[in-house]
Amino acid sequence: MDDGAGFLGVTTSLTGRRWLGPDAPTARLAEALIQRADLPPALAQVLAQRGVAPDAVAAFLAPSLRDLLPDPLSLKDMDRAVDRISRALERHERIAIFADYDVDGGVSAALLIDWLRAMGRPATLYIPDRIDEGYGPNDAAMTALAREHDLIICVDCGTLSHGPIAAAKGADVIVLDHHLAGAELPRCVAVVNPNRQDEDGGLGHLCAGGVVFLALVALNGRLRAAGRQGPDLIAALDLVALATVADVAPLIGLNRAFVRQGLKVMARRARPGLVALSDVARLDRAPTSHHLGYVLGPRVNAGGRIGAADLGARLLATTDPAEAQALARRLDTLNTDRREIEGRVRDAALMQAEARGLDAPLVWAADDGWHPGVVGIVAARLKEATNRPAVVIGFEGDQGKGSARSVSGVDLGASIQRLAAEGLIEKGGGHKMAAGLSLSRAQLQPAMARLSELLARQGAGDRGPGDLRIDAILMPAACTVALIEQLDQAGPFGASAPAPRFAIPSVRIRHAKPVGQGHLKLTLSDGATNLDTICFDAAAKGLQQAFDAHGGRALHVAGRLEVNSWNGRQSVQLRLEDAAWAK
Repeated sequence: MDDGAGFLGVTTSLTGRRWLGPDAPTARLAEALIQRADLPPALAQVLAQRGVAPDAVAAFLAPSLRDLLPDPLSLKDMDRAVDRISRALERHERIAIFADYDVDGGVSAALLIDWLRAMGRPATLYIPDRIDEGYGPNDAAMTALAREHDLIICVDCGTLSHGPIAAAKGADVIVLDHHLAGAELPRCVAVVNPNRQDEDGGLGHLCAGGVVFLALVALNGRLRAAGRQGPDLIAALDLVALATVADVAPLIGLNRAFVRQGLKVMARRARPGLVALSDVARLDRAPTSHHLGYVLGPRVNAGGRIGAADLGARLLATTDPAEAQALARRLDTLNTDRREIEGRVRDAALMQAEARGLDAPLVWAADDGWHPGVVGIVAARLKEATNRPAVVIGFEGDQGKGSARSVSGVDLGASIQRLAAEGLIEKGGGHKMAAGLSLSRAQLQPAMARLSELLARQGAGDRGPGDLRIDAILMPAACTVALIEQLDQAGPFGASAPAPRFAIPSVRIRHAKPVGQGHLKLTLSDGATNLDTICFDAAAKGLQQAFDAHGGRALHVAGRLEVNSWNGRQSVQLRLEDAAWAK
């Protein structure tokens, strides 16, 4: 339990953070879970952090899609969307899908393409070029699609696209989205979005892939009522899981069930695109949510960031293994290129932000020639390094395009929408944790000043490096594969459901060697048991310098446990996040 002075006495770690352990109510709940639910102590502590009561343990450990799936028709306009898509099928109408270029957009498009193909209806896929067309529907594309199609379905975009949707003359438009909506919706057949202002917000945590899945559930229900069998939607959960994790949607409620079930489906290796992508990424074990977010997701994203925008959606939708292999190899190469570009922009942006000061409510950087495909990733890196909302903007001539990332408790999307409403930027929008914006060079300084002001009102400037929350203490001998398998029952882990973090007290560095670019591989020991450890970005965090000068001193370390698989053998590794000298 935390005594107010820092867990294990750590008030200022080597990265400048205070460690916080479970508070008294959480500790009491953990004890109740051990006694009444007969849970292992480590698992009990994790569930206690989630606030799971003893009588809710069974449902939490085995989340049922059947129990958690809502009536899709409870979402506003869903009945209109289902009616219109059903009519398009009956009349053999021409259907186009307009999708965003990220993982969520690609998944949403692939889900619809799969379903329509199973119903005998091909669909035209259109994904805008990030650089030439920007985010979301545009007048030229929508006008051109409307000339050749009867129905346009916008997925993961469209909620704020009043003008482009109006430009689609001669075609009906449906929007299936999750981004924050304005007071007025575009005039079209249906806008299905759990984050409409007239929704109750109960499903606001869904990504667009989740919204599309609910639409397909409703469509299958319509088919059953007519005595027909719809396509198998359980098989589609691998895609829904990928979108949910990659879009950093909170892993709570229905999302948790989506990912839990989706990972099981993905492990069957039935979808050619995901099989090929896993193979090029050398993923030789059953996937976890970590793999979705950090292995598969970035590769799907790479096409939209620095290559052809439609590559990811095409990969996810294809049924041809040979095509899947070719697309996966291309995306893997693009992802390598993306990392190199990202590294250069990240270093320059961090230097600029440091010169401006990292203690303000907003951390931001902007420059000429920064690739718009990586500014979002770099913004996320700045956010992680400073525990503050971050904006990174790349300019081409007078025109700037940027991405923003926020921290928990600070609604960035609403603030950026307000900038647009006030005329301080040309356009912008998103959701609480991530947003995009376009602006002119003359707008840059006033917009960033106003955004800083808006974020300060939400307490963004009051944050330090960020307290590090610890779930429990573990000794090296307790760090086993069996323990990790027990803890996995509380997963999947991700946004709003972080993997458990443990403190390992009083260990010494037996061996350390640099690996990769700025990472460190260590062997830690308490004198009886060795623990393999990896510390990513050790140099950037200042940890490598401290470890190099350890002089045999004992350390407290904190991090997350993971399983390493190599040649059919499994071992435990600690992913080290922080450390402090033991007193």
